[in-house]
Amino acid sequence: MTRFSPTTIISGGSRGLGLAIASRLLERGDRIATFSRSGSAALLDLASRHPGRVHHEHLDAADSAAVRRFVANTVEAFGRVDHCVANAAVAAEGVLATMADADIDAMLSVNLRGAIVLVRECVRQFLAQPRTLPDAAAGSVVVVSSVVAARGSPGLAVYAATKAGLEGFARCLAREVGTRGIRVNAVAPGFLSTELSATLSDADRERIVRRTPLGRLGATGDIVGAIDFLTSPGAAFVTGQTLTVDGGGAA
Repeated sequence: MTRFSPTTIISGGSRGLGLAIASRLLERGDRIATFSRSGSAALLDLASRHPGRVHHEHLDAADSAAVRRFVANTVEAFGRVDHCVANAAVAAEGVLATMADADIDAMLSVNLRGAIVLVRECVRQFLAQPRTLPDAAAGSVVVVSSVVAARGSPGLAVYAATKAGLEGFARCLAREVGTRGIRVNAVAPGFLSTELSATLSDADRERIVRRTPLGRLGATGDIVGAIDFLTSPGAAFVTGQTLTVDGGGAA
């Protein structure tokens, strides 16, 4: 019997956390479709090591029409979509009183609206396609939030608002589509050693590390396990949840 290979869509998969997610899910046997505003040598290398199993396009997550085309192109390339990981995000740090409209609009457009549009298109596909087995999930969604959505952080008010919006979106959507066999969850990473945290000052880094029981910033590898789990049959009875992965910082 030919082993079934799920298709997972990941936004922002050319670097950082998105690339790490793509790598892990390729290792478990998924086919990956991802988009980003620009590619990367690391993504090209990943695709070369998994021929025929990676579909990548250059597009802006804030462009709804382009996102719709991307999902349609993924279905054309791989025949179906089984999981959606809404990971793409932008961050502009600064106090609200001095933040430019353009920065606010960018975070709302990419982090919140862009994620919602991507999830909507994937849910439409989940509902339209046959299940792989009668008792299998119709599809799963994971949105990538942040611990700042629940705990706050100076200079990240707008970013936190977009992530809090995603968590509320995931909880409501889980109730909306649960009867159709679709699961929806959120993962809330703590501060990671990625490009999005590159603007942290040394003092801020030290402060975060001191208040984290495990004594370090997170790495992308710390998060991919959670997403691997939530998009697997092992999480068949998990939906509407936010899984915090922050080294115990919330304890």
